Amino acid sequence: MTARRVLVAAIGAALALSAAGCVSSGGSDSPAAAGGTGWATAASAQAGGGFDALVAAAKAEGQLNVIALPPDWANYGAIIKTFGDKYGIKVNSANPEGSSQDEINAVQQLGTQDRAPDVLDLGQSFATGNTPLFAPYQVQTWDSIPDGNKDAGGAWVNDYGGFMSIGCNAKLVPTCPTTFADLAKPEYAGKVALNGDPTQAAAAFAGVWAGALANGGSLDDIAPGVEFWGKLAKNGNLLKVDPTPATIESGQTPIVLDWDYLNVAQADKVKASFEWKVAVPSDGLFAQYYTQAINKNAPHPAAARLWQEFLYSDEGQNLWLAGKARPVRLDAMTQAGTVDKGLAAALPPVSGQPEFPTQAQTDAAQKVVAEGWSGATA
Repeated sequence: MTARRVLVAAIGAALALSAAGCVSSGGSDSPAAAGGTGWATAASAQAGGGFDALVAAAKAEGQLNVIALPPDWANYGAIIKTFGDKYGIKVNSANPEGSSQDEINAVQQLGTQDRAPDVLDLGQSFATGNTPLFAPYQVQTWDSIPDGNKDAGGAWVNDYGGFMSIGCNAKLVPTCPTTFADLAKPEYAGKVALNGDPTQAAAAFAGVWAGALANGGSLDDIAPGVEFWGKLAKNGNLLKVDPTPATIESGQTPIVLDWDYLNVAQADKVKASFEWKVAVPSDGLFAQYYTQAINKNAPHPAAARLWQEFLYSDEGQNLWLAGKARPVRLDAMTQAGTVDKGLAAALPPVSGQPEFPTQAQTDAAQKVVAEGWSGATA
């Protein structure tokens, strides 16, 4: 299980969080010549002299430091290559299997060193909890990003995400489950795997919360989810194996609860051998986004800002879509006709509106799961 899924790195998808505790966007100095230090305080491309000036400065810097970006996660390999080729900038990728805590540690420990991260991809709880470390910046497509998905001053912005989903090996399971209620059926004995331990893994934690929503719980009450999975453990349906691509391909984990973009990517990998069906359960709709931020001490401040411009452009958003993740500007691009319709059509259909917890609700839910999971599923 990649460290990108570690609980402390990923949970806290509070899309409706207010801007409380945000860093002020402040003013911005007029940038120096290309490669100068003025871009370190520019809160937008316009404030720094325009997009062309940003491109020139970023090319002069010639490098971008990223961290904790696995190449097979949400299409980051292609995203990094496309950006580097497009602008002639070398992308230095550190600790690709790292967590959000590793990213924050790197920012704090490396300070103003040349090898410090320029940009960060974080679980939202880490973004909202560390805004003093970030440089506020508003990309050119700022107005098409929903207000609930961004800090008002630009300290952080949600970027891509997905829904909790059920992946199923149709070769081994005659009738694949499509709801949480289905998972309790006797026919799925020994077949249902959560992606990791919910006290440690974000996807598993989300699976417990989604299970709560499907069983009378709420964002204020995750206990029914713990009880639901406890029942599945007691009736033998819960398979206590941490699913990986290898266990899915071998048939060891025929049903897996995971983010839809990971399950859909898995379906592409195995389609020559069997069908991996993916369903987003309407009875426990739960979603999460990851978040972008710029290190306020970025050694390559222009490249950092150009990276953000690229990620939130139509091109960058469609590249995330190619990785089966749902880009934050998906609705706006669909309305504008700039989304790749073929890629969008490949996403699992979603029925209903997802629920998003606040940070306080997330903290409370973590405590309940930490205290009750082991006993419930023993």
